Amino acid sequence: MQQDFSPSEIKVIHIEALRSWRLQRFSKDGFQPSAKGEYKDDAPMKLTRKSLFFYGLTDLPIALSLFPVAVFIPRFYASDMGVPLVVIGTILFLVRWTDVLTDPLVGYLSDHTRSRFGRRKLWIALATPLMMLSVFQLFLPDMGQVWMRPIYGLLFIEAQMNWVHLALWSFMLSVAITMMLIPYYAWGSELSTDYNERSKVTGSRAVFNSLGSLSAQLIPAMALLIFGIGGSSVVLELVGLTMLVLMPICVTLTLTNVAEAPYQPRQQVSALAGLKLMAANGPFKRLVLAFMIGSLGLNVTTPLYLFFIADVLQAEDKAIYMLSFFYAASILAVPFWVAFSKRVGKHRAYLVSFFMLAFAHPCYLLLGPGDFWWMLPMTLTTGFAAGGFSQTLPNSMKADVIDLDTLETGENRAALFFSAWSFAQKATASFGGAIALFGLSFFGFEAGVSNGEDELFGLRFLFSTFPSLFFLTGAAIVWNYPITEARHAEIRAQLEAKNI
Repeated sequence: MQQDFSPSEIKVIHIEALRSWRLQRFSKDGFQPSAKGEYKDDAPMKLTRKSLFFYGLTDLPIALSLFPVAVFIPRFYASDMGVPLVVIGTILFLVRWTDVLTDPLVGYLSDHTRSRFGRRKLWIALATPLMMLSVFQLFLPDMGQVWMRPIYGLLFIEAQMNWVHLALWSFMLSVAITMMLIPYYAWGSELSTDYNERSKVTGSRAVFNSLGSLSAQLIPAMALLIFGIGGSSVVLELVGLTMLVLMPICVTLTLTNVAEAPYQPRQQVSALAGLKLMAANGPFKRLVLAFMIGSLGLNVTTPLYLFFIADVLQAEDKAIYMLSFFYAASILAVPFWVAFSKRVGKHRAYLVSFFMLAFAHPCYLLLGPGDFWWMLPMTLTTGFAAGGFSQTLPNSMKADVIDLDTLETGENRAALFFSAWSFAQKATASFGGAIALFGLSFFGFEAGVSNGEDELFGLRFLFSTFPSLFFLTGAAIVWNYPITEARHAEIRAQLEAKNI
């Protein structure tokens, strides 16, 4: 006998059927239902190790390609391609400032993208081929310029072609990174709403990030040990080709094995109003300022690392070994920082990482020719601190700040926040690199030639003691940071009460 249902009963049946389908789909894709079996569109369920693994995987080829840009590109284009250090510093500085436009634009577009592929996955897929092309051109300029030099020759003289090549493909790589990282990081913040579980998400990403940077050292290190070939050009060629192989594989595995939770905004705010609300978000401003100032110290040291080992320690052929120790320490430190932040709170753990960097770095000033292996204790300490400082802790804290914005606006605008963060990160890298390279020029240091004691002291000072000023200032800013685990629990309770 056919049973009749009222309109309200039919609506309940439809809702339950949809809920059942979502639970089955997301459980298959790596999410597990909560203890109550509940699911909300903007609150994905407990993550499995599988989804954490595949989500973090994409950061491996990203880091594999970005690390040489910071460490090897300045020295390679200065020594091998004949581009003056001041020109390199100016190009990299100006490229970063194009992100003033591209970062918020990509963040806004990603937040408002509607497609059957999701609002994050689509952008990651589109960014992949552009990033691969840019790395090929930048890392392997002799091959890349084969079909670009006739175009350059129409507008520039022979002496300027390497300058133009560096500028063009640094800019294209910057655009590709923006298209990749902003949606990718925003997606990560949406995988969990739990205060401590978010550290696992950023921790997974940090492990693969450090693994990518470590691979950028181990690949050429093996080439040096087995085949006896080395140098910046070899590093860039080997790492570039490895990235071109790994990038499509890792991105495909991430996109196909991790679900992107569906999200329907309940309230829309205009772009201008949204920016004003972001500017009024006190904890976000405090966090991003502490991160920028602290990261300035790290970004000053990054382009100087190879110069320090080659010109102060006189051990350029061993540089890859020390960099490998640094990133191995970073990888091994991530589980510690995740557990430590759960025990004492994220901002207190973040403070410890600041202080470890600030007090370890001045010890580099004591080193001189022949002291390569005496550098190891400082490298292990700073690498361990970087495991929490660079990726794991600030990115997890940032996701908590986005919850506060969601409470105030009624809309999840993760990509917009990550675009602001991304710009701050790139601007910091730009300023840090510029300070380092212009600082070398100020002290009269020149690449590829024999430098005097005064010039070498300038390099030692810039690499060792100067960065600690930034670390200590950043620590002072993050002191007594307001969003603790208890405060975040209050924010989440209010979001639940408003059904946001």
